[in-house]
Amino acid sequence: MTLCQIDHVSKWYGPVIGLNDVTLDIEPGITGLVGHNGAGKSTMIKLLTGELHPSLGSVRIQGRSAWSAAAKRHIGHCPDVDAFYEEMSGRTFVTTIARLHGFSPRAARARTDEVIAQVGMADRANRPLATYSKGMRQRIKLAQALVHDPDLIVLDEPLNGVDPVGRVELIRLFRELRDRGKAILISSHLLDEMDTLADRILFICRGRILASGSLAEIRAMLDNHPSKIRLKAAGARILATRLLSLETVQSVDLSNRDELRLEVLRVKEFFGQLAEVVSREGLDIERLHVIDASTKAVFDYLMETVNHPR
Repeated sequence: MTLCQIDHVSKWYGPVIGLNDVTLDIEPGITGLVGHNGAGKSTMIKLLTGELHPSLGSVRIQGRSAWSAAAKRHIGHCPDVDAFYEEMSGRTFVTTIARLHGFSPRAARARTDEVIAQVGMADRANRPLATYSKGMRQRIKLAQALVHDPDLIVLDEPLNGVDPVGRVELIRLFRELRDRGKAILISSHLLDEMDTLADRILFICRGRILASGSLAEIRAMLDNHPSKIRLKAAGARILATRLLSLETVQSVDLSNRDELRLEVLRVKEFFGQLAEVVSREGLDIERLHVIDASTKAVFDYLMETVNHPR
């Protein structure tokens, strides 16, 4: 059974459409949710976590309606906003959440100790929440989301306000959870970190999913946008002349004596042609890098397609 199924879901607020006929499955692994403000990310998260009913369609977690208590037992949610009892300590807060999930007092304390250690807060958990920095508050919110060991973990801007060392630690934790078979949905504006963190990315705009899949899969579908490639090779001038004759090559810039910057279409086809040219001419490529295969570059391409359709 698929962990999470979103089936032809729409959600509107009066005349405003928050989500428009979205169908997708969320499987174990790390899924990134990317879109501008107002694109529909928050609406999707609230539907997944059972905070909203869909206007049309259904959202099911482990086969049960996301609105049901049975589904919520499988969901951990780390929201982007804080809603603490500020006089509580972090440890008391997480223990209280564990008790609300049905843990006995002893089990709640033991489980709280485990997740607080997981998020790197063991030495600071007894301080009042009011004294916490933004990064510490993010860690405690993550701890409460994990306390009942959910199958689906929904994280809304979990790295916002976390220092660079803390981001590395939390990313390592996300990967450990993925390796344990958890499904993790991360909404984030830190697109650079999605490049190496997410197994799959959902690009959303105006309430619709524009594209989903790995970065490589999505970039390969954007045939109308030339890929930008930088390569360094001995005999770069000869190579540039040969490449300009290829149909897949739109432009070649010989930026210095041994480095080329290319714009190419149908990148897989181009790489085959490049291999033939290099072999035929007896040239050596020292370095090759696809410049625009990042999350941000793909997102920008998709936004250009939406705003300036051909």
